[in-house]
Amino acid sequence: MDSSYSVPRRLRRVLMFLIVLALCGLLGIAIAGEWKSGIVWPEPPVVDPGPVGGPPSDAVVLFDGKDLSQWHGGQKWLVRDGVATARGGGITTKQSFGDCQLHVEWASPSKVTGDGQDRGNSGIYMMGKYEVQILDSYDNETYFDGQAGAIYKQSPPMVNACRPPGQWQTFDIIFRAPRFAADGTVKQPAAMTVLHNGVVIQNHFELTGSTFWHKPPVYEPHAAKLPLHIQFHGNPVRFRNIWVRPLVPIVGKKPNEPGKSTTPKETP
Repeated sequence: MDSSYSVPRRLRRVLMFLIVLALCGLLGIAIAGEWKSGIVWPEPPVVDPGPVGGPPSDAVVLFDGKDLSQWHGGQKWLVRDGVATARGGGITTKQSFGDCQLHVEWASPSKVTGDGQDRGNSGIYMMGKYEVQILDSYDNETYFDGQAGAIYKQSPPMVNACRPPGQWQTFDIIFRAPRFAADGTVKQPAAMTVLHNGVVIQNHFELTGSTFWHKPPVYEPHAAKLPLHIQFHGNPVRFRNIWVRPLVPIVGKKPNEPGKSTTPKETP
């Protein structure tokens, strides 16, 4: 047999085989149709995101530059020109929150005094128990799990995204509250994602307990919702544009399968 004819013939056979396979695959997809989960989802509610920095239309506004009426202890702080300056003690929200998205804008003093933990120190306490550290960490040495954006004494920020002293900074905190069993044991730990000036510095970090300065973190059973707290640590840290969004997961329903029920069984 002449080899000059055999090679193209073999190639034609291979090409025909591949074409047949492709057609069979397309036919199989056409017969099978589109895969669908079968879950019936409610329509997600429409939320107006608002201006850059918020607040979105479904947010609870905690400070809009006018007053601190949403806070216990707010009368101690100085409110002027749309800014609240910390003094005289911490403040605690009158409302309680569990899973939530919290937006806070803050600025350390423009005039640098002190160093380490004595420079622009404050803190955001989720549920009054789990602290995200506020600190002037711009060219300021301190222990890493105590610098700006740290989950205090549990996790340093992945990067230092701090702006120079006096400049406005943002924290956006996505918080999942811990879940406790009836006997007080932890079913699911608290978790936080934190963005500092738009940069992710904590990525769904699971906390090992409440924040303490004098002892290791430990969980103590508490309610599903508790107030937020902003610490006063002796420094006149400034705040503006504070809002929070309770996070409610969207839940779908899956049609009953033969012999099965969509009703969850109670856990003993």
